[in-house]
Amino acid sequence: MTSSDTAFSNALRAAIARSGLSLDRLQARLQTNGIPVSVTALSYWQSGKRQPERQSSLSAVRVLEDVLGLRPGELLSLLPPPRPRGTARHRTEPVNFPLEALRALLERVGAPHALEQQHQLTLASLHDRCEIADDGGQRSMTARAVFQSTADGQDRWLLVYDHGGADPPRLHALRNCQAGRVEVDTEHGLTAAELIFDRTIDRGETHLIEYTLTNAGPPYPECANTYYREFRRPVREYLLEIQFDAAPERCWQYARTGEAEDRRDLKLDGTGGVHAVALDFGPGVFGIGWR
Repeated sequence: MTSSDTAFSNALRAAIARSGLSLDRLQARLQTNGIPVSVTALSYWQSGKRQPERQSSLSAVRVLEDVLGLRPGELLSLLPPPRPRGTARHRTEPVNFPLEALRALLERVGAPHALEQQHQLTLASLHDRCEIADDGGQRSMTARAVFQSTADGQDRWLLVYDHGGADPPRLHALRNCQAGRVEVDTEHGLTAAELIFDRTIDRGETHLIEYTLTNAGPPYPECANTYYREFRRPVREYLLEIQFDAAPERCWQYARTGEAEDRRDLKLDGTGGVHAVALDFGPGVFGIGWR
């Protein structure tokens, strides 16, 4: 047994071996049932490198149970609840992870007081552009952020993001910054990275940076058919773009503040993408979902 083995991957691998079906034939059977899944994805599922999380992937597992002669739910019952996928919601403050684990990670990256120091930079504007591959996974996310300093001598931003059980994405500094130290917590699926400004900014000054997080694939990490940001403090402007290789049937934006949720449908533009804008938003969650 390897470190990536899970109860699901072990059961799936054993069922495939008993059936005598190749992955190519399994893919063909799934395709016949209207479920498009790549051979690579099937290979990753049985090896434990990935686990099905999206609704389309769970539908594929239900068909696999029938094709492999298993009882309904025999494989699905071995899957843990799907995790919110974090390139889809990388964070600057702890949300659902043990504070001790995050502080230990920040200590390793050389920023033990980063959670407090982040308040010295106000996020004035943020623009996310997320690319969804034709397998439904997240290929990349590019962010353009404008900060305003509330203290002198600010020269970096600490990025903390959640990549769940997938490999951490590659960080590329694109504009007015460079990547500094990077540390990964594989147990909790967290990465902390420094984005060092090209110049130091003082109180009242603004600074614009741009960076990209790129995932390995295909198959690309599943993102539960959504991308969202969780804002712990207000943001003046947030623009979110989703670009699809394969157009979904329906898209919508949603905003959650406290117990309330506002949702509205979105229409694809001529390039196969959608966008949504939030003004003077937060604290809360703002995102786009699709199916």
